[in-house]
Amino acid sequence: MPSTIYRLPRFAVGCAVVALTAALSLLAPSRALAEPVTLAEALARASSTSPIIIAAEADVAAAQGRAQQAGFRPNPELDLEVENFAGTGGFSGLDDAETTLAIGQRFELGGKRSARRRAGEAEVEAVRLRLEVARADLERDVREAYAEAFAAGRRVELARDQFERAENLSTIATELVDAGREPPLRAIRARTAAFEAVGRVRAAEAEYAQAQRALAAIWGGADDLPEPVAGDEPVPALTVDPTDTLDVRLAEAEVATSVAVVDRERTVSRPDVTVSVGARQFAGSDDTALVVGASMPIGLFDRNQGNIAAANAERTGAEARRNAALAASVRRTRDARAALQTAEARLTFLETRAEPEAIEAVRIAREGFSAGRFTLLDVLDAEEALNSVQSEMIAAQLDRSRAIAALTRANETEGQAQ
Repeated sequence: MPSTIYRLPRFAVGCAVVALTAALSLLAPSRALAEPVTLAEALARASSTSPIIIAAEADVAAAQGRAQQAGFRPNPELDLEVENFAGTGGFSGLDDAETTLAIGQRFELGGKRSARRRAGEAEVEAVRLRLEVARADLERDVREAYAEAFAAGRRVELARDQFERAENLSTIATELVDAGREPPLRAIRARTAAFEAVGRVRAAEAEYAQAQRALAAIWGGADDLPEPVAGDEPVPALTVDPTDTLDVRLAEAEVATSVAVVDRERTVSRPDVTVSVGARQFAGSDDTALVVGASMPIGLFDRNQGNIAAANAERTGAEARRNAALAASVRRTRDARAALQTAEARLTFLETRAEPEAIEAVRIAREGFSAGRFTLLDVLDAEEALNSVQSEMIAAQLDRSRAIAALTRANETEGQAQ
């Protein structure tokens, strides 16, 4: 009795072909709005337009203004007094009035002006280092966002490759079913795998667009769709003295500022002397006399004790933060370098061992399927293993880029940030 050959209905085959063709056309890369951007260009854009950097630069200018103001001496005061008029009796008019015109000058004692200047200069240095830290943080954020977008773009390419392989496998399966070498279920399963690949492409494209917008948002490009391009990422230097890193330098500057503020507040407790000199004119006799005066506050109640105590407490806190910053700098460098070594070892294994073997397994499975030695499930398993390895390679490359960004930030010294 002749064997029965199950064939797919021509209408179903046609619909499947049309559907896959339409899906393939929809998955064609769209680069109309994409703009290729290198890492250096992304860093330059962010540095020139980032609101965070603009705000930090304004803080530096404000600190410089305060430091300039701290160096000025007190202004002299002009004093005019008219006495003994508009009263009663002989003082009802201006005939016996006394008019005094004097100029006074407050002389700061105890080194107040120099202490203010030192505190202002220390603040400028601390704020300037905060600007450097902001630039270093921005560079790290750009590197991470750039790496995320580049990895997302590679996932789109991988998903499209997977779709093309799945579509090719669907064609082979349909031909084998038509030839009576496979049951119709095999073609249906292959087409299902192709449509699943379409969904993965859609999801990858959406994630890529989101990563592009996140990168552009760093420099305020709301409508930009930057397309990261491949490039070598230099690994930071191996040896950097932790005390030279930006975070520790900033902590040291904040300690210096707090010490200068303590000195400034202590000088405030010392009284100043105000000296005045002038002339008094007597309307009744038309005589003139010299007037000299001096005044000084008595530090009986307010000796600036509260501000001195607050400044000392802030100095203690700044010293503690400096110690913590030094320990954190060592830890961040160690952790970032360990993460980089792990990512590089993983990437090397995947590139040299796992991927070549997975590609060879797919080749053998496809050839065996065409020859009737393997089933469609064998091919799908091999394809899934290759997809998994290639996805792991993208993840390992992303981990490497993140580790480089973290290591670059941890080892950042003054003047290195772009």
